[in-house]
Amino acid sequence: MSALAATMAGCATSPVDYGASLSQQDQKWATPQCQHARTAASDYAVREKTHPGWEFAALGPYGLGIIAATKEHEQKQRKLLARDVHLQCSSLPLPKELQGDLSPAGASHTQYP
Repeated sequence: MSALAATMAGCATSPVDYGASLSQQDQKWATPQCQHARTAASDYAVREKTHPGWEFAALGPYGLGIIAATKEHEQKQRKLLARDVHLQCSSLPLPKELQGDLSPAGASHTQYP
């Protein structure tokens, strides 16, 4: 229960909001790469708002774990998209909160048939 509360309390900023906070006067802002990054962030925000709620999962024995894992994944995705928006749209150094390895754990090692 406390893991769920901690996960929900530490939500990452929306990549769309983060992109809007960057300077539009930056030379990178008008590039096609920046436009693509902002579009990807916007598309993710729409998908995140339209996916079904997870209230039903709380009824099962693993419900809280499923909800916590889902929220953690969403937070990581928001950070990845915000990082991409920053790298594509700003000449400023990457902020500390967007630095570090944000890749999914084990994603490069997992292979499915």
